[in-house]
Amino acid sequence: MRISMSLPRKLLNEFDVVLKDRGYQSRSKGIRDALKDYIIRYKWMNQIEGQRIGVLSVIYDHQYTGVMEELTAIQHDFRKYINAVMHVHMTEEYCLEVIVLKGDVKYVRDLTEEIMRLKGVEHVKLTSTPSGENM
Repeated sequence: MRISMSLPRKLLNEFDVVLKDRGYQSRSKGIRDALKDYIIRYKWMNQIEGQRIGVLSVIYDHQYTGVMEELTAIQHDFRKYINAVMHVHMTEEYCLEVIVLKGDVKYVRDLTEEIMRLKGVEHVKLTSTPSGENM
């Protein structure tokens, strides 16, 4: 099936560099592999159960209107599961928030997905492991 999509020029250029570096012969194959990886990660996160401890890394454009307020509001909503937050100024435009989480994976997942949906958020990565209670 053919699809069409719009991408920012910078993202497409970066993707092309990665494809070339990895030896891909076509964008289509690279996009298929990236989509498969995305789906596998999503399924993996939905299969995890129980208490988790994790680190959520969030890169966002602090100049994007409202993103900092929305990020703060979400963190307040999930404060029961947040142990610590570190804020790093990466560039004039981008900031990194590192959020340490602990609690039932359902809430860790919900927090992660709410942040992923925010406009102005460029990248979100969750790394988690069973909390001490499950070891």
